[in-house]
Amino acid sequence: MNTDCIEKHILLRAPISRVWRALSDSTEFGAWFGVKFDRPFAPGAKMRAVVTPTKVNADVAEAQKKYEGIVFEITVEQIEPERLFSFRWHPGAIDPAIDYSVEPTTLVAFTLEQKVDGVLLTVTESGFDQIPLARRAKAFTSNEQGWSMQTTLIEAYLDQTQQRAQTP
Repeated sequence: MNTDCIEKHILLRAPISRVWRALSDSTEFGAWFGVKFDRPFAPGAKMRAVVTPTKVNADVAEAQKKYEGIVFEITVEQIEPERLFSFRWHPGAIDPAIDYSVEPTTLVAFTLEQKVDGVLLTVTESGFDQIPLARRAKAFTSNEQGWSMQTTLIEAYLDQTQQRAQTP
């Protein structure tokens, strides 16, 4: 079993430009992911995010409520339109009594690939083997489950926004 990297795949039935906007626009990303960012994504930007329950799924929003208001930071790494969006963060950084800034970060990458029947989104988070041993397993397990959930949330978000766009 690979303990350093999580990888999730989902085939999204939406135009690549629409999937890209849901990933690369910080407001749209926040709506499905369940966070509010302090500004737009830009390469090299160090950004603050506040957990605010997702607007896509009531059950997930309810589960996220216990984290509501928690602040964390990401640093945007790369933005390659309609292909790659990546950032670094401290996984599982939810305890305000811990200074996570002294720890290594993991790299989260969203890659898009056009397929005949949709867009293949691959979410990869790597670098867990560098996380302090005391929290490594918990961070990995939590994010393994989290990315499974998040891939379903972006799919639901795209479906919901497409339906709203088609409703007169």
